[in-house]
Amino acid sequence: MGTHQRLLFSSFSFYLLLLLLTGVHGSSGDSHHHHHHTHRHLFNFKPSKLFVFGDSYADTGNNRKSIANSWKVPYGVTFPGKPAGRFSDGRVLTDYLARFIGVKSPIPYRWRNFAVNRLKYGMNFAYGGTGVFDTLFPDPNMTIQIDFFQQLIKDKVYTPIDLQSSVALVTLSGNDYSTYIARNGSAQGWLDFITQVVNQLTVNLKRIQGLGVKKIAVSALQPLGCLPRSTFASSFQQCNGTQNELVSYHNLLLQQVVSKLNNETKDSSFLILDLYTAFMTVFKNKGERPGDSKFENPLKPCCIGISTNFSCGSVDENGAKKYTVCDDPEATFFWDTVHPTQEGWRSVYLALQATLEQL
Repeated sequence: MGTHQRLLFSSFSFYLLLLLLTGVHGSSGDSHHHHHHTHRHLFNFKPSKLFVFGDSYADTGNNRKSIANSWKVPYGVTFPGKPAGRFSDGRVLTDYLARFIGVKSPIPYRWRNFAVNRLKYGMNFAYGGTGVFDTLFPDPNMTIQIDFFQQLIKDKVYTPIDLQSSVALVTLSGNDYSTYIARNGSAQGWLDFITQVVNQLTVNLKRIQGLGVKKIAVSALQPLGCLPRSTFASSFQQCNGTQNELVSYHNLLLQQVVSKLNNETKDSSFLILDLYTAFMTVFKNKGERPGDSKFENPLKPCCIGISTNFSCGSVDENGAKKYTVCDDPEATFFWDTVHPTQEGWRSVYLALQATLEQL
């Protein structure tokens, strides 16, 4: 898909020009400043539950073992020490957000009947590979994930009081866009499609709010042009600027939507987790501040297929690995061609902390 994708993105110059003319570029970088004053006095409460909707950036084990690499070695090598359904060597964004609000990482929806004592921390409905629309993965899209949540409320697993003291995390990391490319093989209608995606995301956010969740944190799109599947072409040396311009367009629309939602609501609030700026901050970091990680080459993944067709975790018919793993995952930002390592997520979490204070 990498080469195919690059060819397609090279034909975006017209859209790029359009984006530049409308002054979109770079605007996603300052999303949290705009809303700072709206959040400070809204709803100072101690959340006791976390509900999660989205994709592999938030999934902690919903994907079926038969289809997901997240259940194959070497995933989970850092935490919990074996593959457990997270698309990383260890913890992901959900785990860090749970830690921040002071609850245990919520149980994946698929395992809800096996750990009833964990229901009190909320629930994770995110499935790797999904989007707001149907993607190439057969797993439940975000609408269906919210249906699951609604059913649990109907069944009184969660009461209105539970929801009053809860936070939702909603991640959208680009699966709708990779599906669009795979299905259409053309850049035609790209800007319209971005608008459709953000519109559907808005419907989903309103629905989660309508079910009674008071605080909703939604991720802005990360710099897709900096994912190893895109930087592979330059031997992991540089990001694809055209892809990142399109990401900025998505993030600008999301910012406008969130501003509007916050203006319309009195006791609820929406917060953007600006993954774009957080990733970029980490990439540029030279390790000046204590606790900061400095990654030698942040664009190069730890676990990499031996050829472009092989992915992390794949083996041949004799069980021989078709991938290599770096010596120290803690020294790399990306785990595979799309997902950060645990250390990568920790760095992003630190970069997001000022925003999270508003939860």
